[in-house]
Amino acid sequence: MFELPEAFRNKMIALMGSEEAGAFFETYNQDRAFGLRVNSLKLSPAKLLECAPFHLEPIPFCQEGFYYQNSDAPGQHPYHQAGLYYIQEPSAMFVAKALDPKPGECVLDLCAAPGGKSTQLAATMGNTGLLISNEPYPKRARALSENVERMGLKNTVVTNEMPERLAHYFPGYFDKILVDAPCSGEGMFRKDPEAMHYWSPEHVAECAALQAQILEQAYVMLRSEGILVYSTCTFSPEEDERMIDSFLEKHPDLELLPIEKKAGVSNGRPQWSESENPDLSKTARLWPHRLLGEGHFAAKIVKHGSASVRKQTAAPSVKENLLKDYRMFEQQALQRPLNGIFHFIGNQLFLLPDDCPDLGRLKIVRAGLHLGEQKKNRFEPNHSLALALPADAFQYQCPLVSSGEDWNRYLHGETLPLDNALKGWTVVTIDGFPLGWGKASGGILKNSYPKGLRRRGIK
Repeated sequence: MFELPEAFRNKMIALMGSEEAGAFFETYNQDRAFGLRVNSLKLSPAKLLECAPFHLEPIPFCQEGFYYQNSDAPGQHPYHQAGLYYIQEPSAMFVAKALDPKPGECVLDLCAAPGGKSTQLAATMGNTGLLISNEPYPKRARALSENVERMGLKNTVVTNEMPERLAHYFPGYFDKILVDAPCSGEGMFRKDPEAMHYWSPEHVAECAALQAQILEQAYVMLRSEGILVYSTCTFSPEEDERMIDSFLEKHPDLELLPIEKKAGVSNGRPQWSESENPDLSKTARLWPHRLLGEGHFAAKIVKHGSASVRKQTAAPSVKENLLKDYRMFEQQALQRPLNGIFHFIGNQLFLLPDDCPDLGRLKIVRAGLHLGEQKKNRFEPNHSLALALPADAFQYQCPLVSSGEDWNRYLHGETLPLDNALKGWTVVTIDGFPLGWGKASGGILKNSYPKGLRRRGIK
């Protein structure tokens, strides 16, 4: 049994009553559920079931989600490095489904690290439109960028900004906004017991104050008739129903929308708010004693009022004469050319999402698809390019199979023998899915798997 903070236990008993609180506390004697979400940009859930050697059971509130057994260790399988799935807490998969962004929309994930919800949003958008995935803390922003890369996202710009700076830059701009707010983490005690050490009533109050500030910035950035989803991984009414109640009261042009609930997902609890507004039952709560997953809260809101809009300048594309070496690489390594908005940051070349605005002086961690680096009289592709395209987009392939051992050697950074006369940039595949680059020469494949991602130690 977890040693839950006494003040937390007393609070939950007062809110829920002793009977329901007892069922809730009992979940801390049970093992937590493990989940992964299929990357629908690369394969279907049915295809993963067919090829992955895991014990998978469907998550009923997310059609791309599956429970797996801890012994499956999907993070050690090469399919993980190929970005075929994202290991994600099951309840967390519910939130992006509630926002339901459409292909071609402009979407903001305001507090995005480590990237589970952002990568789910991008997949739902079919890798089209524009997703700005923001994280204020630099180290977390880099981890977010790595997950965006692994999942093969092309429509995503990763920024490292405070919400108020983005609000200054993008007033009234976004069709959809996700605010997965930093919170007291009560819903993750079972997954992350260390979160209990940081918990206190004072910490809850501090989180609520920060959440209110973030929501105000999100309100500024939401266009008229735009949709905002607010979520937390806490049970605290101060951060959930009461937060939304206060937000609605401050902005009469906002309206709560119903969220589809099934498979144990519950209504929010209006009685826990100051106003006891019955509309708060439209919000959603995911409780560990009612479904297989941790604690989450979500509210879906539409903005009916007008929005002050700043005219955005479209990002310009690099002149074609500066792409000479890249185009030569394309002819040698890809089956067909890429088109769109090409953008240099230093010597690094990116392909920006369609309709991307000029990003000006924003702190950009990843500007769409990272194509590679312009070096002296040659172009060197980035790992992102290998993971963002299907295998048939490449001229040359070095096919590996998950039942063999060569993939492990590749992920350790070793060279591989080649039985053919390939020469030049070659994509390494695992069961037909791109895994990374190598360069073929003289019957061997020189390894170009990023050094920072290589496996260490015993194979």
